Amino acid sequence: MKKLLNSCQKSTELIDKQLSTALTTTERMQLNAHKAMCKTCNSYEKQSKILDAALSKWLSISNSKKGKMEATKKQNIITAIKNIETTK
Repeated sequence: MKKLLNSCQKSTELIDKQLSTALTTTERMQLNAHKAMCKTCNSYEKQSKILDAALSKWLSISNSKKGKMEATKKQNIITAIKNIETTK
């Protein structure tokens, strides 16, 4: 049972992971069990989905107006996101 219940930190990592790739069955079960008890992580998931959709829309508009995003701008965004993830 202990392996089924994750901390909020692990759950937010799974929430972020599911935005880019499929979770394993175990990860899905762990995340769902945690979210059943944690309103904060449910809110985090909703906010993450909104931000992901907004960023995807912004990038698609930016790319269609200017062609492909410059590699340096793309790398700056990736670096900023990684810095945010490491400060959690």
